Amino acid sequence: MQSRTISTWMTTVFATVSLLFAGLASALEVGDKAPDFELQASDGNTYALSDFVGERPLVIAFFPAAFTGGCTMQCKAIRDSSREIKQYDIGYFMASVDDVERNTEFAREYELDFPVLADPEKSTVEAFGALSERGFANRWTYYIDAEGTIVKIDRSTNPSTAGEDLTNNLAELGFPRLEQTASR
Repeated sequence: MQSRTISTWMTTVFATVSLLFAGLASALEVGDKAPDFELQASDGNTYALSDFVGERPLVIAFFPAAFTGGCTMQCKAIRDSSREIKQYDIGYFMASVDDVERNTEFAREYELDFPVLADPEKSTVEAFGALSERGFANRWTYYIDAEGTIVKIDRSTNPSTAGEDLTNNLAELGFPRLEQTASR
């Protein structure tokens, strides 16, 4: 009986580890081209990666679910850094697997001044390799240059400092500031 329990336990552990590594294996890495997407947003518009390629960089901050503690904290931190973020000539979004109605309600409730993308089919979060084994987006932030190449992935996004961290990463990556693009 004990050997059957150990065998069952080992099979479960192996299956879990295999799923974990399978998810990591499909995750995009720095230097990869970002997959195109077309998603509805909380502001009533639909956005696609192709809208930005050749024009300006893009940041997508995935989060697990609207109206949860860490996600609310993360969105508010980005909202509170809006003035600094808007000094850069970029597109920036948060995205979850919630539907557009829930994300719109979430954006309105917390007065978010940036679009929140809805991916209820999970196709975009899966294409980025950011879908967790629980079916939610991992809290990962992707920085994509104007050519559509991923130049940084923050896989340890801290909800309470997400806005400050995003601004610091934009500076470190040398993303263009609005005054730089206006003077060209």
